[in-house]
Amino acid sequence: MQSGTIKDDRKIFNLLGLMMKSRKLVSGSFMAERAVKDSSARLVIVSNDASDNTKKLFRNKCDFYQVPYYIFGSSEAIGQAIGKEARVVIAVTDPGFAKSIRKLFEDRSF
Repeated sequence: MQSGTIKDDRKIFNLLGLMMKSRKLVSGSFMAERAVKDSSARLVIVSNDASDNTKKLFRNKCDFYQVPYYIFGSSEAIGQAIGKEARVVIAVTDPGFAKSIRKLFEDRSF
């Protein structure tokens, strides 16, 4: 997925920070994969700089479990947005937040 405008990206990163504070997302490959498998993940974001194997793993898992999947941002930017070290994968666990993030991705200007 191409990067949208800086304003759109900032909105997504701000929303990720809010979700983290609300404990409505999990971060890290292990926790995100577990959330996908146990059906608690409503949306998965994988960083642009994730390895090809990680991208393929989550694309396949998300396709199988029918979880929306996006490639967005750098691992450093995602980590900074949620107040952690670099994170390659995050999973949104709240349906309302997932809908908001999905709308931001769909409305992005290219």
